[in-house]
Amino acid sequence: MQKDPYKIVQELSTSKGKLKYYSLSELEKQGYGISKLPFSIRILLENALRNFDDFAITKENIETLLSWKPEPSEKDIPYKPARVLMQDFTGVPAVVDIASLRAEAVRKGKDSRKINPLIPVDLVVDHSVQVDYFGTNYSYKKNVDMEYERNGERYQFLKWAQKSFDNFSVVPPGMGICHQVNLEYLAKGVIEREGYAYPDTLVGTDSHTPMVNGIGVVGWGVGGIEAEAALLGQPIYFIMPEVVGLRLTGKLPLGTTATDLVLTITHLLRAHGVVGKFVEVFGPGLDTLSVPDRATISNMSPEFGCTVTYFPIDDQTLSYMKKTNREADQIDLVEKYTKSNMLWRENEDKINYSNVVELNLDEIEPTVSGPKRPQDKILVKDLNNQFQKLLQGVYGREYIESGERPINRWYGEGGTQPDPRRGETAVSEDVVIEEEREEGLKTVHIRTRQGEYKISDGSIAIAAITSCTNTSNPSVMIGAGLVAKKARERGIDVKPWVKTSLAPGSKVVTDYLKSADLLEDLEALRFHVVGFGCTSCIGNSGPLPPPVAKAIEESNLVMASVLSGNRNFEARVHPQVKMNFLMSPMLVVVYALAGRVDIDLYNDPIGYDSNDEPVYFKDVWPSNDEIFEVMGRVLTPDDYKRNYGEIFEGNEQWRSMQAPKTDDYEWDESSTYIKEAPFFKNISEEAPAFRDIENAHVLLLLGDSITTDHISPAGSFGANSAAGKYLLEKGVKLEEFNSYGSRRGNDEVMVRGTFANVRINNKLAVKEGGYTTHIPSGEEMTVYDAAMKYKEVNQPSIVLAGKEYGSGSSRDWAAKGTYLLGIKAVIAESYERIHRSNLIGMGVLPLQFKPGESAASLGLDGTEQFTIRGIADGLNVLKELDVIAVNKEGKETNFEVIARLDSNVEISYYQHEGILQYVLRDFLKK
Repeated sequence: MQKDPYKIVQELSTSKGKLKYYSLSELEKQGYGISKLPFSIRILLENALRNFDDFAITKENIETLLSWKPEPSEKDIPYKPARVLMQDFTGVPAVVDIASLRAEAVRKGKDSRKINPLIPVDLVVDHSVQVDYFGTNYSYKKNVDMEYERNGERYQFLKWAQKSFDNFSVVPPGMGICHQVNLEYLAKGVIEREGYAYPDTLVGTDSHTPMVNGIGVVGWGVGGIEAEAALLGQPIYFIMPEVVGLRLTGKLPLGTTATDLVLTITHLLRAHGVVGKFVEVFGPGLDTLSVPDRATISNMSPEFGCTVTYFPIDDQTLSYMKKTNREADQIDLVEKYTKSNMLWRENEDKINYSNVVELNLDEIEPTVSGPKRPQDKILVKDLNNQFQKLLQGVYGREYIESGERPINRWYGEGGTQPDPRRGETAVSEDVVIEEEREEGLKTVHIRTRQGEYKISDGSIAIAAITSCTNTSNPSVMIGAGLVAKKARERGIDVKPWVKTSLAPGSKVVTDYLKSADLLEDLEALRFHVVGFGCTSCIGNSGPLPPPVAKAIEESNLVMASVLSGNRNFEARVHPQVKMNFLMSPMLVVVYALAGRVDIDLYNDPIGYDSNDEPVYFKDVWPSNDEIFEVMGRVLTPDDYKRNYGEIFEGNEQWRSMQAPKTDDYEWDESSTYIKEAPFFKNISEEAPAFRDIENAHVLLLLGDSITTDHISPAGSFGANSAAGKYLLEKGVKLEEFNSYGSRRGNDEVMVRGTFANVRINNKLAVKEGGYTTHIPSGEEMTVYDAAMKYKEVNQPSIVLAGKEYGSGSSRDWAAKGTYLLGIKAVIAESYERIHRSNLIGMGVLPLQFKPGESAASLGLDGTEQFTIRGIADGLNVLKELDVIAVNKEGKETNFEVIARLDSNVEISYYQHEGILQYVLRDFLKK
C-alpha cells in the first residue's frame, strides 16, 4: 500500500487514462517552498515521498529534502531509482554476483529463485567489440565475428540470465551504445507503473549514465556493487548534494560545435569544483541547445566530477521525443505530468542554487582536450605549440617553431600489408625503419611492400569517431560526413599511417548518413563502420598496423590519437599511444587528413591535391547552414522506429546461440571468463565485529588523479603481466587473451590486473606499471605477487594516495580487486564519489587526510608500518581515527584521518564487509 504522510496524492487525466501522482504543487500550497528548489532536488523529493515506508525511507529523510538549502549538508538522503542500466563490462560481473548469491542461497538451503532484480534492468552489450579490422567494407562483419569468437561464453551467460532472472533484459551485441540507446529509446521521461505516474529515474553501471540528464531524466553512474544493491531493493544513500547552477547565455558561434562547448564546460566546472555535487543548467542560452547538444554536455558529467548535469524538461525535450518516435500517448503524459507537478522548465529565476557559474556561448572557440585528462582544454589554434611544449617538457625533445616542422608525406603505395589476425607478421624485408632527426623531432622513415612514408613525434596513430558522447548528436556526425565529402572533392585523403574507425552509438546513425549520401564519403577516407559499440573510447582500439607499432617500439615515437570520446587517460586508448586528444568527429576527420597533431590548422595546409596545390582546414569545413539543411532532409522518426523495433532481437549469431536453461548457473571450473565470485562463499550469518587495522604495510604510494583505469585497466594486457601468466598457465593462447574488461567475470584474472596499468607510477617501485616493493624483503615485484606475500602471513596492507583518488569510470573491479589483494584501507587526500562508495561496498575503508595534510607533508615515504585505531570502538559518520606510522628506525608519526563513511547505512555496509553481503544476510534471515 502506498503511504501518503502529507496527503498530497492527486489524480491526473492523460491519454493513457487516469493516473495517481505525488503532487509537489500540493506541498507548495502547504507552505513548503518547492518553487525555490532546483528541479533535480524536486525529483529526489518526489522519489522519497513515493517510496516512504517509515523504515528504509523515513519522514526525517523527506523533511531533509523539503528543507534543502544551498549550503553544504552532512545529512544523507535515500534514492530508489525506477530502473537500472548496465553495459556488459560492468554488467557481466554484476550478473556473476547475483548468480553467486543464488549459489550461496542454495548452500544455505534457501529458495534461490527468490533472488531476482526487483526493478527493471536493461543490459546493453556495447563494450566488447574491438577494432581488429578497419578501413575496408568487410571490417564490421569481421569485427563482429571476432567479438563472438572471443566473447561467446560471456554472451551465453548473459542469455542464461535473461531467461533465468525476472525484470532483466539484454540488448544484444551490435545494436548500439548503452547511453545512446537509453537516450534514443529506453528513457521515458515519465513512467507509468501500477496506476501511478512519476519521473523516470535510474542508476547505471557506467559513469556516463548522466547522459540521459539531457532529456530530463535524473540518473547517474554507480559501481556495479551499488547497482546490484539497488536492483535488489536497497535504497542508495548519499549526502544531500549542493546544486551548482550553470547559467548559459548567448548562442554558439558559426564553426563551433557542441563538442567544443562540452570541453569548455569540462575545463570550467573542473576548475570551479563540482565533485560530488549536482549541476543544473538554466538561462536563455539553453533555448538554443537541442537535446543531443544537451546530452553531449550531460554525458561528460564524470569529467566535470559532478553527479548529474540536469536539463529540465521543456519544449526541446518534447520535440526530440517526437523526432525519435516516442509514442504520442507517452509524450502527452510527459507534458501533462511535468506541467502539473512543477517539473516543467519555467520560473527559473525563483530557484536558489548553491552558487552559479556563468558561461557565454558566444565566446566558445574550436577546442580539444588532452593529452591525458578530459579537463585539460586546448584551443585548436594553440594545439601545435602546446604539443611542442609537452614534447619538450615531458619527453625531452627539442622545441621547434611551427613553420620549421616537416610535413609527413606519403611516398607511394602498392602491395599488401601483413595481417596479424591471420598470423602474418611484418618480417624485416617487408618493413624497413630508419630513424632520423629532422629539426629536433624524432622521425622514422618506413618502407614497406605497401609503399613508403615518414612519421614522427606528433604523427597520429589512431583517428576514431567513437563514443555516445558525440555519435548521439546528428549535427557533428553529419558535419563529419560533410568534411569527408569536401576532402574527396578536393582530392585529398587520410594519411596511410592513421588507423581510422567509425563506431556509431546506434544504427540510426548509419541510416541517416546513408540517406545523406555521406557514408560513402567517410568510407572513401577509410572511416568504415567497425562496429556499434564503444571501441576506442573504452580502449578497444585493436592492434596498430605492424609498421607503426614497430616504429613506436624501436624508436620510442610519441604518437597521438584523436577521438570523439570522453576519456583520454594514460594507456586507455592504446598502450603504445602516449598522447590522446578529445575532439568533435568533424575535427577527427580533419586531423586524420593532416596526419599529425603538431599542425597550425589555421595556417598550415592539411594536405596537397593531385596538382600539388595546398588544401586548408577552411576548405573542408562545412557551414552550419549546410549541416542543418542535411539534418532537415534526412532525420525522420522512421529510422528510430525501424531500428528500435528490433532492438532486443540481435543478429543471427545471437538468436542461434544456445544458453543453459537452469535456474542456478552451473559453474565451469575450467572457465577463464565466468567464475563464481569468492565474496559470498560460506558467509557467516552475522556481521563480524569492527576491528582496528594493525601493523599494515603500504602496497602502493601514489600521487594525484589516480583513476579507476590506473587501478583496474579495461584494455589489453601482455604475456608478462600477472594476468597474462595466469592465462598462459591455464592454456590460453596470447591471441586469445582478449581484454581485462571482457574478463571481469573471472576474479583470478581481475585481481591480477588490479594496479597493473602500464602507466601507473608507484613511488615504492623503480619500474613503471604494476610494480611495488615488498617492504619486509626489500624485493621489487608485481603488485599482485607482493599482495599475496602479505596475505600468506595475514599481514594487512593499505594504499596511500593524493587528490581525486578513483576518478574516472564507475568500475566495480577497482574496488573488488583492491579487496581481493588484501588492502584494508586507502588513505587519500580526496576521493571521487563513485569509487569511494565502491570501496565501502567491498568492505575497504576509505580514509581521508585532514585538510592541508598529505603523505608528503607528514614525511611518510611508504616504508612505515601503519596502525589505525578507533575502528574497534565503533564507527559513526565521518569519525576521526588515529593513525600511528612507525618507520624502520622506530620513529613514530601520529596523525588523524577522517573515515569517509558518510551515512549510517555505509557504516553497516562496511561492517558487513560489503553491500551485497549485507543484502544476502538480510535475505537469509527473511
